[in-house]
Amino acid sequence: MKFKINDFEGPLDLLLHLIKEAKMDIMNIEIEEITKQYMDFLAVCEKMNLEIASEYLVMASELLEIKSRLLLPNNKNDEEEETEEDPREELVNRLLEYQAYKEITKVLQEKENLRSEIYTKAPENIKNYLEEKKEIKVDVSLDDLIEAFKKYLERKKDNEPLKTKVTVNEVSVSSRRYEIRKILKSKSRVSFFDLFDVYDKEYIVATFLAVLEMAKNQELIIKQDNTFEEIICEVAHEK
Repeated sequence: MKFKINDFEGPLDLLLHLIKEAKMDIMNIEIEEITKQYMDFLAVCEKMNLEIASEYLVMASELLEIKSRLLLPNNKNDEEEETEEDPREELVNRLLEYQAYKEITKVLQEKENLRSEIYTKAPENIKNYLEEKKEIKVDVSLDDLIEAFKKYLERKKDNEPLKTKVTVNEVSVSSRRYEIRKILKSKSRVSFFDLFDVYDKEYIVATFLAVLEMAKNQELIIKQDNTFEEIICEVAHEK
């Protein structure tokens, strides 16, 4: 015997090994031969002072019972023989079922080994990696700003006609942004209407767009303390 009792997971595992080594058909087990090999194995274990689990001894008694039933003289006719249950049938069914479970176990073990090579990261709140947006207080809506701008134009229209002549010095939004930054840097707080110090069509449009763009980019705050009061532009300070 080149194997030990600890090499097997139980008596069925040992039986399957013995059947395989003897090259027997599991559906037609030679009980006398397999019982001899099984008992020889237990005898060797006893000589080696190995502790034999009770389940192995139970299987030994079952094998001896099956062997004795097969060795009993048969006085039955052919018809009775066909209907009589084979004493080995229950054992064969148990072996086949155990063999199936053993094959499934191999597959599951392979999947477990593959899964052990996969490492996953627990879900995490991605807000921790997002840039915190600056919250700018805006008390005036775009509609309020446009309405105030319309009233400003109406008041100016009564005093001075709007220039429509195209001049060489065109006013750009970027240049007005630069100028408004300079104003806010020196005053920090200025009336929205004071930014329109030139009553020129291009100048007014560029200034209005510059204020909207700066508010969008959170460079300034547009606020109104109370309804119908003056609209104020302030420098947006980082929190």
